[in-house]
Amino acid sequence: MKKLALMLLLLLPLLANAQNEPLISHNDSTKTLFNNTGRFKSHINLEFAASANAYFTENRFDESSFKMNRVRLEIIGRLNGNLSYHFRQSFNKYSNPYAVDNMSSSIEYAYITWHHEDKFDLVAGKQYLAVGGYEAYVNGLKVREFSDFNNNFDIYQTGVMGVMKFSPTQHLVLQVANNRSTVDKDVYLYGLPEGIESSKLPILTTACWHGWFADSAVHLMYSASVGNLAKGKNLYYLMCGNVYEKGPILAYLDVIYARSALDNQQRITTLQNNMSVAPVTAQNVEYFTVIANMDYRFHPKWNGYLKGAYETAGVYEENGVFAAGRYTTSWNAQACLEWFPFTSDSGFKVFLHYLYKGYNLTEKANALGAVLPHTQRISLGIQYIIPVL
Repeated sequence: MKKLALMLLLLLPLLANAQNEPLISHNDSTKTLFNNTGRFKSHINLEFAASANAYFTENRFDESSFKMNRVRLEIIGRLNGNLSYHFRQSFNKYSNPYAVDNMSSSIEYAYITWHHEDKFDLVAGKQYLAVGGYEAYVNGLKVREFSDFNNNFDIYQTGVMGVMKFSPTQHLVLQVANNRSTVDKDVYLYGLPEGIESSKLPILTTACWHGWFADSAVHLMYSASVGNLAKGKNLYYLMCGNVYEKGPILAYLDVIYARSALDNQQRITTLQNNMSVAPVTAQNVEYFTVIANMDYRFHPKWNGYLKGAYETAGVYEENGVFAAGRYTTSWNAQACLEWFPFTSDSGFKVFLHYLYKGYNLTEKANALGAVLPHTQRISLGIQYIIPVL
């Protein structure tokens, strides 16, 4: 334990904005720090992630620093045979006392699930948006570094979700949840455009299909969502995830398309850098993202992966200073080597990670005074998921 504590102080892991999947399930059999009973009705775990980072812009060294990328507390378990619960709080997020759902933004999960045999689950409370795609679905500690789209996607919202289990390999998820957790002035940097009224029903409705094939080695998750951002202003998401996981190989391909009457991601809005014109929130925007990843556990103590993301951002209908057409094309390339020094404790790892983000600005973006340099980051870190109870 002393050696482990020393490694936690000297080495340092990666950033990740965790999503749906808990790293330790209430169905798992695991040893904790306080008991060795295996099966449990409740479980508490702590997630730590820290790293030493070197940052570069346009291949020029900027700075290096230590960073605590993740400190989270997670509590999951069952109240009885039909009710389970999940609570998770991040200590890396600021609290917003004016949140629409009357909850701190640092709380990611606070929900209860009613299980009706093996046929139906009903989830109520703050939860993940049930959209398709591996990056959105899996715990972010397994994602390491997100695409620009998912980095700007506020996926933890309060609502209700039903999971219909037609068979062990075919599930349909229907969900109605808030599409934002804060008021408009906090969502939009420059507020709502002139003449646009706030929504009286800022809700996102999602249908998502999950299918498992080839002895569960292939997992497909496809979703469609529609929501209201303001009066007469809607958003639409189409997302699909294609995952292959068997033996030492994990590979996935996500495809995401978002079409929004208001720029709730702010990625086009924030391109404005022309001080002679007052900035406004962009309208009629669309985002397209493709993410490809390959993990290979080539040794019980070693894992390596390569990942890439291709993304575009544009305007589908002219509005104000925003002409129709594409504004940015971006690339996200990653390479990582991970070492698991204790094969009996898969929750602890040391990693060396390289990240490159490149941007191509079109003439339309340049007309706004946009500046998006290419950036790189090298990180040496540790990650540890500690089963406490």
